[in-house]
Amino acid sequence: MNKKRTKIVATLGPSTDDPKMLEAMIQAGLDVVRLNFSHGSFEEHQKRADMVRDLARRNGRQVGVMVDLQGPKIRIGRFQNDKIHLREDDLFALDPSWPLEGGTQECVGITYEPLPHDTRPGDRLLLDDGRIVVEVTEINGTRVHCKTIVGGDLSNNKGLNLQGGGLSAVALTDKDKEDIISAAKIQADYLAVSFPRSADDMHEARRLLSAAGGRAGLVAKIERAEAMKVLDEIIMASDAVMIARGDLGVEIGDESLPPAQKSIIKKARTFKRAVITATQMMESMIHNQIPTRAEVFDVANAVLDGTDAVMLSGETAVGKYPDKVVEAMARICYGAEQQRIAQTSNYRIHSDFVYIDEAIAMATMYAANHLHVKAIAALTESGSTPLWMSRISSGIPIYALSRSVETRRRVTLYRGVYPISFDVLDTDDSLTANYKIIDELKRQGAVEDGDLIIITKGDVPGLGGGTNVMKILQVGSQQASR
Repeated sequence: MNKKRTKIVATLGPSTDDPKMLEAMIQAGLDVVRLNFSHGSFEEHQKRADMVRDLARRNGRQVGVMVDLQGPKIRIGRFQNDKIHLREDDLFALDPSWPLEGGTQECVGITYEPLPHDTRPGDRLLLDDGRIVVEVTEINGTRVHCKTIVGGDLSNNKGLNLQGGGLSAVALTDKDKEDIISAAKIQADYLAVSFPRSADDMHEARRLLSAAGGRAGLVAKIERAEAMKVLDEIIMASDAVMIARGDLGVEIGDESLPPAQKSIIKKARTFKRAVITATQMMESMIHNQIPTRAEVFDVANAVLDGTDAVMLSGETAVGKYPDKVVEAMARICYGAEQQRIAQTSNYRIHSDFVYIDEAIAMATMYAANHLHVKAIAALTESGSTPLWMSRISSGIPIYALSRSVETRRRVTLYRGVYPISFDVLDTDDSLTANYKIIDELKRQGAVEDGDLIIITKGDVPGLGGGTNVMKILQVGSQQASR
């Protein structure tokens, strides 16, 4: 049975609102959906989340739901004629006191009031994802005077970044705080925090989410230059990280983005956190039915680097072929995963372990990779054991058997982990549990008679963090009863 290990996150939008299209995406390999709270109403997002879970259930799948907060997206206002054209050396000004609907060839309003205080002459401001570059020449009151370095067409509501970072905008806006409450109501499995600058931003988001009754895992979107300076702390304060290559590339420069991506993936795996690689992965498929060769290499390289998931944005939200882009991405992921580099690991080979269940997870993967094991079945309450297992590069599928729907949805983001509904408390003894687990793996098409499998579990069924047993069994053999 061929299964890709790398997970696919796809953004929902107008192009996915047809249930038939969304079902086709799930069947093509969709693992987690992204609800972009920069657009749409709570009612629209709730409807989409409900539809995802209903269709996933009909198809015998678990699909996670990630809410993505807008964050302090800094944008210019609107132009009287919808757009202007800036030429090199043209003078242009940004002014938070200028009417947001009254942009001209010489000046445009901006949503970010502290801009005059956060910039100084010589700074470079990047508009429209870096397509337009202007240099600050003078600050006069609220007006930031600039000279155009790289020109082009500039239209309404485009984003703004400061090259090298340094804008003082808080990570969690008033809108974000309201949207965290909405995420809790939707029962989101993951909450993505935009533009965090420090671990404190993640701690605040977790506090607000908990107060709202939410239990989602937190995803830190790495998209500020400042975040790269305290990357370890942000990762440790999160449950997963997203390499948001659009804004991050604008702030640190395109030439610094590839090594940054590799570094973030490596650190996230080292700190036992999931990692998502995002932005423009299959951009051409917004309009085309096949990806470019550059996009194929981009996705494959992220897989070979060890990313847990690859993400689609406009390709599925507004693109013409959402199902085909998921299908193409799944095919590329599976192809890259067949390379030996994607199935071998020296992870933590010389380090000590802190927790017993972590030691069991590492021992399981070592044994599985050297014993030609066909599948791993991890009975889990919290999902931590399969997460630790998934940090080891391997071609062996890890099945997370859990009675908790929250845990099953959470592991949809972990590379090489597949959730299965299984209540260990329904079994009278360990022997019965082993038989039921083997029967379930057979039903999944994962194993057949003669295959070796490994089962991990705890002596006390239903206890979170209690995994302390590893058993190696042969399917169909009397060994399964020992």
